[in-house]
Amino acid sequence: MRLIKVGAGVLNQTPLDWDKNTQNIIQAIKEARKQDVTLLCLPELCITGYGCEDAFYAPHLHETTLKMLMQIVPETQGMIVSVGLPVIIQNKLFNTACLIADAKIIGFVAKRFLAGDGIHYEPRWFMPWKQGERTHITIEGKNYPVGDYYFEIGGVKIGFEICEDAWVANRPGRYLYEAGAEIILNPSASHFAFGKLNVRKRFVLEGSRAFGVSYIYANLLGNEAGRAIYDGGALIASNGELLAVGERLTFHDVLITTATIDVEINKISQIVNRSPFQKVSNDESCLVVDFHFPNISPESKKLAEPTWESSPTIKEEEFTRAMVLGLYDYLRKSYSRGFVISLSGGADSSALACLCRLLIEMGIKSIGKESFLKKINHIKDLKIEDDENTLTKKMLTCVYQGSKNSGGVTLNAAEQLANALSAQFHNLFIGNLVEEYQSIVSEAYGRPLTWEQDDITLQNIQARVRSPSIWMFANLKNALLLSTSNRSEASVGYATMDGDTSGGLSPIAGIDKAFLRQWLRWLEKFGVDGRVIPALIYVNEQQPTAELRPQENKQTDEADLMPYDLLDDIEELAIRDKKSPIECFYFVKSKFTQYSPEQLKMWVDKFFRLWCRNQWKRERYAPSFHLDDKNLDPKTWCRFPILSGGFNKELKDLYNL
Repeated sequence: MRLIKVGAGVLNQTPLDWDKNTQNIIQAIKEARKQDVTLLCLPELCITGYGCEDAFYAPHLHETTLKMLMQIVPETQGMIVSVGLPVIIQNKLFNTACLIADAKIIGFVAKRFLAGDGIHYEPRWFMPWKQGERTHITIEGKNYPVGDYYFEIGGVKIGFEICEDAWVANRPGRYLYEAGAEIILNPSASHFAFGKLNVRKRFVLEGSRAFGVSYIYANLLGNEAGRAIYDGGALIASNGELLAVGERLTFHDVLITTATIDVEINKISQIVNRSPFQKVSNDESCLVVDFHFPNISPESKKLAEPTWESSPTIKEEEFTRAMVLGLYDYLRKSYSRGFVISLSGGADSSALACLCRLLIEMGIKSIGKESFLKKINHIKDLKIEDDENTLTKKMLTCVYQGSKNSGGVTLNAAEQLANALSAQFHNLFIGNLVEEYQSIVSEAYGRPLTWEQDDITLQNIQARVRSPSIWMFANLKNALLLSTSNRSEASVGYATMDGDTSGGLSPIAGIDKAFLRQWLRWLEKFGVDGRVIPALIYVNEQQPTAELRPQENKQTDEADLMPYDLLDDIEELAIRDKKSPIECFYFVKSKFTQYSPEQLKMWVDKFFRLWCRNQWKRERYAPSFHLDDKNLDPKTWCRFPILSGGFNKELKDLYNL
């Protein structure tokens, strides 16, 4: 046996927050040392933060990055540590991992395969490193190797796959296997998406098995830059066996997952599996360094156990944990002093109110009340003696704004829920303001406004009148106003701009209505960690409605649009899968047999026309969280022209079937 204690560190970083990022890195090194870790892998671009975007172009960013690196290096005495940072070489920018051993920089490995799809935009800033290329970088007058390297440290061969490197067919691990590597480090910035953990496990396990190595995967954690949420979830595997899984979606700034590996087993595995036709790597790519690994007795060998690991069958729990962490980080990193929600009594705003309460409960459970409050100490009136109800009262303000078209059912649902959550609750009547606007515009326009002629105008004014007052609450409290729009409605523009879209953050704009309603029913009856909210029955028993037409119209969202499950299927087919109107029709015709072909054609037609007509609205939505591959955010995921031909030819062909 030759045993080595290894660790994967997950960090909650913030772009360009130099002091805090460096503090987290140094804390991770110290925590790992306390746990007798000799080899520690930290996440991709952890010095700068992954989401710096065009700030990566700024010269001062790179000057500061190297200064921070040189502050970190002395902290690694007696250890081997990998940290991620951008590096400029010959006027080109590369995403690199720096390997440090015993307080000395050994070299830099540059990422070969850049993530350029979905929310990723790495080719905008970085160049991919070419296999076999090697050069050097000068820092404080000293040259360090950078490029396509692996390292032999204390007789143990260590190589890198940096995030996307492991997701491609021609992954660098194949070359490292030929070189006889025994350990592969994977510093990553892999955003959360439903069920994604299982994909990561597969490439970590398969990499460790196929290459005969121990594989150490370290990820970012938390809402780093506003939209993407990173779930942490460190993984350590050896020869196809998963040794350790780190806690995901935790509120910690630093979390270390450890395992003890036997590098002799890796060597034996490679001898057994190695093909006689494989090449031997050029020695120039191997950097050899003297290092003494501490002796570990077999009796002290311990494997870390996961404290929480999601199952793909519990999407509701993944959603809850991702959302509360995303909201908490957004709150503290934006220095907002709480949340304000225009609570209509419907599903969307009720979901956000519940998440804000769960944020407090789950955050305190994760890191303790003292640490939870310390991280949001800019909210001055929060006290350690406050219980969760008192904290909620101080941090969450809900406002119901009814017109003469609002009903008692939604008011009761909003009030019952706010009281159950212990939120501040205000009931405002906006009817007089609506009538005043109608009177002023009617007089200027030269005729009365009527529902027969001016339906959309009269609906929209009610939604827009709510905006100034809810913004006043947000301003008075210096709080974050949450917009309540969901993805189903965003896809067809079923929202009033500067009305219900008002807000600084639109957390659920990437989530479909059907799932939100499913989640609310789950939270009412089952809940996360057994925490249920029975008051949601007042929300869940309703049919979704905007309540903007006179009550005798019995307005519902699905009557205005189409059944939500059908809408979500058409959206997935048309937008995610890029199907034509005719292809969408054939798909839904086979599934929704309860509707006539003529009705389905009308709904497909309606979706495509509303989708094209309302791209300008999606361009103006407040930032939303990215949780899956159905997101419609035009900045990070789903680009579409504001002006287009509107699928006119394709829709004519649909009706000619």
